[in-house]
Amino acid sequence: MPDDQTINRLASAYGVSGLIGGSGGFNWWSLLFGFVFGIVGWYAFWHGKKEQKWRAMGIGIVLMVYPYFVSNAYFSIAIGLGLCAALYFWRD
Repeated sequence: MPDDQTINRLASAYGVSGLIGGSGGFNWWSLLFGFVFGIVGWYAFWHGKKEQKWRAMGIGIVLMVYPYFVSNAYFSIAIGLGLCAALYFWRD
């Protein structure tokens, strides 16, 4: 099994920097919260589709898609909690 330095050296040869560890690397918290909010978004979309509630469907789609564009874990949590609050308080 190659160590982290070997993987980063091989990745940098192909133009990918900081694949494991370091700044600009992979953020496990962002992945975790993106997964959690993606599941909430999937349920909101499913429920909105079943009940014909367009707001729930729209917020569900945004909850599923936004983690692809936000890499900072703190921003990911803030956006996800804000969208979940909108889903809760802005009901039909």
